[in-house]
Amino acid sequence: MEVREKLAILADAAKYDASCASAGRDQAPSPDTPGIAKTRGSEGRAVSLLKILLTNYCIYDCAYCVSRVSNDPPRALFTPLEIADLTMDYFRRGYIQGLFLSSGVLQSPDYTMEQMIEAARLLREEKQFGGYIHLKAVPGASPELLSLAGRYADRLSANIELPRAEDLVQLAPAKTHQAIEDSMATIHRQVLETRASRRRDGPRPAFAPSGQTTQMLVGATAATDRDILAKAAALYGLYDLRRVYYTGFSPIDHAAPGMATVRPPVLREHRLYQADWLFRFYDFTPDELATEDDGSLSLEQDPKLAWALRHRDFYPVDVNAASREALLRVPGLGLKNADRILRLRRFHKVTMEDLRRLRVSVRKALPFLIAAEEWDPAGDSESAKLAARLRRPLQLELFDAAQAALTGEF
Repeated sequence: MEVREKLAILADAAKYDASCASAGRDQAPSPDTPGIAKTRGSEGRAVSLLKILLTNYCIYDCAYCVSRVSNDPPRALFTPLEIADLTMDYFRRGYIQGLFLSSGVLQSPDYTMEQMIEAARLLREEKQFGGYIHLKAVPGASPELLSLAGRYADRLSANIELPRAEDLVQLAPAKTHQAIEDSMATIHRQVLETRASRRRDGPRPAFAPSGQTTQMLVGATAATDRDILAKAAALYGLYDLRRVYYTGFSPIDHAAPGMATVRPPVLREHRLYQADWLFRFYDFTPDELATEDDGSLSLEQDPKLAWALRHRDFYPVDVNAASREALLRVPGLGLKNADRILRLRRFHKVTMEDLRRLRVSVRKALPFLIAAEEWDPAGDSESAKLAARLRRPLQLELFDAAQAALTGEF
């Protein structure tokens, strides 16, 4: 098979792996440059990666995967040299800034990992490639191979696949959460050891300097948003993951028992990413966010607004006296503006005009906060606070009506 034919098959098969930072959904592939995925780096800069599989042959029969052994799609296999040459060709033409390489499991986890490592080694050592490389860490591969992969890759990722261990046992019996998390633990341990060694002994080659990520399928089983967020929070805490990616399940023919037959709404993925951001940076917990009776996030309101409307007694928040944690629970206030308010109020009382100058989304925040002009000038009396609270219910009702169908910003 010609390389271009392989590229068409293996670039298309790679679209199901979302564990690289996507800048929206991958664009439709160009017939002249298949395999290019538009992404965003950790600093927010938009970049392009060659996103391909080593192979879509696989010895596993995961019920949710299009490349499973019992399915019959067109199959292809790159050699490591073909991957290195193809990457360099795209790179020299200015099409890409890096490579995202995943794979089906060919022969064994160790054999598959060896082939991907060889492609990365050829790029780094023989082709002198200085761009970004993201390698898939195959669960079950030996710790020695994972340690070697981190020498060549900027980032590694081992996909947890499903949030509940029992679902993985049912739909992907060749995989276990334990094996996947063992791979994550190996990567995390090596990252920590390398950092310690660099501090102690001076410069030495970095190990996966951009850390590790993982991916969870959304809507493949009956797992709730609460299940998904609880698992994500646990993984962040145990293995210091850079990101958990949430990917809507694409239904396939001959669904296994317990597997969904319809794709979940795209908005559900969006809400999970919003909730993920809130418990990582805003001090929310997963249990606070997914509180619908069935453990779901609200699709009508973003998770922060939904929490605020369930806890009206927490508001209004006084921007001149509240803690950083309280400020971060105000809809319309983000991390940067919360810190700016804390700095500003060291010098004078923060007014509504100050908030506008800080470009706070006053329309969203107004029902949930009080600025300087709403207090009694004689000394912030309790009567002034009570009066301010009594003004809020009407504002909240108006806010509900205005925001019912909006996603908004945090």
